[in-house]
Amino acid sequence: MLAKPLVISALLGLIVATGCSSPATPPVAPQSSLPEARPASGNPVSKYIKHVVVIIQENRSLENFFAGYPGANAPTYGCAPSTPRERRFTSGSGCPSGDKEVPLHAISFDGPDLKHDWVSSITDWDNGKMDGFYKYGQNHGNYEAYAYVKQSLITPYWDMAEQYVLADEMFPTEFGGSFTGHLTLVAGTDDLTPTTAEVDFPNQPPDDCDSPPGTKSSFVDSKRHIHRFDGPFPCFDQWKTMAEDLDNAGVSWKYYATKVLDGGLWEPYEASKYVRYGPDWSKDIIAPQSQVLTDASNGSLASVSWVSPTKADSDHPSAHSDLGPSWVASVVNAVGESSYWQSTAIIVLWDDWGGWYDNASPKQLDYRGLGIRVPCLIISPYAKETSTSQPGYVSHTQYEFGSILKFIEEAYNLKPLGQTKAGYSDQRATSIEDSFDFTQKPRNFTAIPSKYSILHFLREPPSNEPVDTE
Repeated sequence: MLAKPLVISALLGLIVATGCSSPATPPVAPQSSLPEARPASGNPVSKYIKHVVVIIQENRSLENFFAGYPGANAPTYGCAPSTPRERRFTSGSGCPSGDKEVPLHAISFDGPDLKHDWVSSITDWDNGKMDGFYKYGQNHGNYEAYAYVKQSLITPYWDMAEQYVLADEMFPTEFGGSFTGHLTLVAGTDDLTPTTAEVDFPNQPPDDCDSPPGTKSSFVDSKRHIHRFDGPFPCFDQWKTMAEDLDNAGVSWKYYATKVLDGGLWEPYEASKYVRYGPDWSKDIIAPQSQVLTDASNGSLASVSWVSPTKADSDHPSAHSDLGPSWVASVVNAVGESSYWQSTAIIVLWDDWGGWYDNASPKQLDYRGLGIRVPCLIISPYAKETSTSQPGYVSHTQYEFGSILKFIEEAYNLKPLGQTKAGYSDQRATSIEDSFDFTQKPRNFTAIPSKYSILHFLREPPSNEPVDTE
């Protein structure tokens, strides 16, 4: 049975009663009046959105979570090369010539952990044919990647899509896995030079400024050749991050991670020399990640928040855990049941595709990518509606990770991090603004039911286990 979300302030009192140290009477969050809905002009984002929360989960393609979702580009079959004999009997296939349709099969959270580095993503992509997924899996050739997680196990995500916006064209900045995915979610680039960029991961954990001396990162060049462990020490000042621009504008921000030191790939600011060795390190990098739940209720939410999970809560296949949907629902509910809801945009997305099948061929905007499509949910009082009786909306606009950064820049009237020709993606990207309608009547929040209650995550012990190593 799905647990009904609890009011956060009541939970805080319960936690005190059971021995935790949160205050019994938290300070009241500052009230923000909800503007009257009227035709928006100029930059409506900065008028209506005062808080942006980016929730980052792990290793799922859009079709792995939303295959068959009504109105989305998410068929329940994939494409794979057919044998000469199969080609003679194949007709009317929705796949490229020479390919066959492979039905996607249902799995649980005990599904395999598929390969998801640069080489495997390029193989899966296959020059846009999206039919190379059959080559990777624990048992090659048995179509393990052609799978979707049972809807009953991810009901909170479908509920969010049915109430708010499912963006079915969200692409990472770069092919490959989590390291570059997280870097580009805070910087919009990972270019080392005009013709080289970070790729895959360094040769020693924790993949950041606190790595052992002599640690080498890897890079890809403009011809898409990989230079394995031949890159710089992973403490970067080759590019700006959003932290610098937010700081310079006096806009508050926080990054919630399972631990501050040695957060690795899932705390990308630890790989930023500006943050790691500056004042932000002690005040804006927050651990454990569950503090976001109480910050929302006690008036401590920053203007911009990034939220990363523990491994168990991450949706990562290697965790073999069904906690992820409830973790995300708890964060959404914590914000939705607070006064911040009235002026907040919540974006939920996954850092990479995890090796799972996806049919959408990403446009190639530069030598880095775009990478293989991931799910994206956009939740706000102003999230666009299909109609008042059918609130869910599917956006078919092509987004990339830079689209989120561009939206943050619009909300706080910031300039782009840098020019497209310098490798930054936020200037070229289409903002997610078109998934909002600031002329519609802003909606009240309806809590997202989940299997595990928010109390589970408030009591969850700190984790020292890395979320992923790829």
